[in-house]
Amino acid sequence: MEVLYTARATTKGGRNGHVASSDGIIDLELRTPKEMGGESGYSNPEQLFAAGYAACFDSAMTMLARRKRLDVEEAEITVEVGIGKDPADGGFKLQADITGTFPAGITDEQAGELMEAAHGFCPYSKAVRGNIEVRLHHRVGR
Repeated sequence: MEVLYTARATTKGGRNGHVASSDGIIDLELRTPKEMGGESGYSNPEQLFAAGYAACFDSAMTMLARRKRLDVEEAEITVEVGIGKDPADGGFKLQADITGTFPAGITDEQAGELMEAAHGFCPYSKAVRGNIEVRLHHRVGR
């Protein structure tokens, strides 16, 4: 693979530490989520993963829609990343729900096809395929 761009981030302290990108744009204190016994008011790895996945998936979906001459500029992609206990090893495991909200003018069938196609095309989806459960959802006509 010819690498076009490399992102670099460094953390110290993991879930209860600090993370920064090499260019300084990301510069965050991280904490374990309140729901897992941590503090509120901080970001966490699951939020960062959800944000990256949502942006990547939206870009993939928009590119595929353009090829079909469908206007999805007003569409939104929401990614929810859940973390829970992995019964296989007692550690943790992720799951993801991806919801596309499409504007009027896109049919239910088109929305479903775009979501499936984007899931096959998005680099994040490719990276997690076979590793975490990903469920796709869509709504039309907001």
